Amino acid sequence: MAIDHAFLDELNARSDIVDIVSRYVVLKRQGANYFGLCPFHNEKSASFSVSPDKQIYHCFGCGAGGGVINFIMRAEGLEFRDAVRFLADRCGLKMPQENADPQAAHRRERLLALMKDTARFYYDTLWLPEYTPMQQYFARRGLTRKTMNRFGLGYAPDSFHATMDAMMKKGYTKEELLDAGLAVKNEKGAIYDKFRGRVMFPIIDVRGQVIAFGGRVMDDSKPKYLNSPDTRIFHKGRNLFALNLAKKTQSDYFILAEGYMDVIALHQAGFDSAVASLGTALTEEQARMIARHTKKIIISYDADGAGQAAAQRAIDILKRADLQVNVLRIPGAKDPDEFIKDKGADAFRRLIERSEGHNAYRLEQIAAKFDLTEDDQRVAFVQEAAQMLAAIANSVEREIYTGRAAKLADVTQDAMTVEVRRAMGLRRKRERTAEHRAIRAAVQNAQPKDRALHYDDVKAARAEEGVLALLFTDAALLEPLAKRLKPEDFTAPVLGKIYAHALELDRQGAPVSISGYEGYLDDGELALLSGILSRTPVSERRQQALDDYIKIMDERRTQRKLEQPPEAGGEDPMITFSKMKADKMGGK
Repeated sequence: MAIDHAFLDELNARSDIVDIVSRYVVLKRQGANYFGLCPFHNEKSASFSVSPDKQIYHCFGCGAGGGVINFIMRAEGLEFRDAVRFLADRCGLKMPQENADPQAAHRRERLLALMKDTARFYYDTLWLPEYTPMQQYFARRGLTRKTMNRFGLGYAPDSFHATMDAMMKKGYTKEELLDAGLAVKNEKGAIYDKFRGRVMFPIIDVRGQVIAFGGRVMDDSKPKYLNSPDTRIFHKGRNLFALNLAKKTQSDYFILAEGYMDVIALHQAGFDSAVASLGTALTEEQARMIARHTKKIIISYDADGAGQAAAQRAIDILKRADLQVNVLRIPGAKDPDEFIKDKGADAFRRLIERSEGHNAYRLEQIAAKFDLTEDDQRVAFVQEAAQMLAAIANSVEREIYTGRAAKLADVTQDAMTVEVRRAMGLRRKRERTAEHRAIRAAVQNAQPKDRALHYDDVKAARAEEGVLALLFTDAALLEPLAKRLKPEDFTAPVLGKIYAHALELDRQGAPVSISGYEGYLDDGELALLSGILSRTPVSERRQQALDDYIKIMDERRTQRKLEQPPEAGGEDPMITFSKMKADKMGGK
């Protein structure tokens, strides 16, 4: 997609990256930059950097990086156009006429149409007379026809080509079926249906569009559930099952369940705010999606060990999204679906009313690990509980749960408070040490650890990166540089691509800034660029530095011509070096 550069520049000028990121991350100033805990991966040390001067962010832990638009894309789970609109609405800017790539837009519309037609095919198939056993499966699970229709449930025939045949009759191609994740290709090149012999659950986005499917087998074969892969229109970590329905609820809370059937059973019982993640553990993006619709979330995962472990992980993610988190205990049943069938909706509603705050839940989970009638076990409980209590930021809340822990251990609250304070001191010390270590590592720009690379290759790669860093500091260097350096002079194609775009931006009269690359580079390439800008020191003697960089690049090119050429099928180590970094930073 192409959006006018002037509009993007104005949008970035009005969207200070420190202000935007501060809404998601607690930032502390360290020198010229700000640091905090990365919102895109779990970490305990502050390796996430924001530069107000360069208007970029970069995580030295996971490698994520870019400008303010890319940050919103990741933080809110939005595509480029939607992230631009999100920021424009916030700034009071009117979106310009968008010049979307007509072919890309057409492909997307074709995939959405294909998914809609496939959902209709699965639905119609379910209600054919020969598939009565599949209808009875849902009936045995207690679902009414009205509920089945509301969720668009269906059935994929136990055939290698039934879905393909039906969709190709409608004019879709095998390539489109592959792109949509409805078909797969084996090693021999044969293409066949991905979903076969499964009851089907359409996954619908908040706009009401079918974007993916989940399928469940009718027997004991594996895998029990099969989900669509990530596609052009579907990202499993950025969507929630039934959010399209839950967003309309009048309840002041959402229920986070573990699977499709739990969510559907809850909706049928009147709990219309239930949602579930899609075949993966809860993600940061999904938590933020929930936070846009409610301030309170009740976790209702399965009662088994795996469900409780997943609940523990989900608590931290949901708390980081500034949600009030309660955890539901389901006595005498393995999941909400089973409990509602046995006890009814009113009993489940009473469970919700008695649901515990996440701190009470965690404390009781710790207590369950110990025999509190044994003195040594009580001591061990006090020590582990103190570590958990030390993480509670609110002093009143911490005191309340310290008292509860003291009662569980049958010790005085004063004794428990002493242990909590000791744990808090150790925790602060660890955090300070880890934070300073991470910041030092970021600022000092540790050299790459891949010793297999030739020293001169790394030196030349740093020179190429230095050239790019200079251009972002002083665009006046571009015009004379264009006569000395061509994009193909960069050994790594990704760096040549960045340089070529800088020349194009300059030709159009647009500034060379990170905003000019958002929507042009993919996530990995943008993260690579933000990393270069974050860690490459820029000399005050810019022209001299530029001359030195170009000299290094010229010398290395000459040297490599004299060296033995790479083996057949091999790849230049300089290219490998930059590709390695781009892939790592893009999570590929």
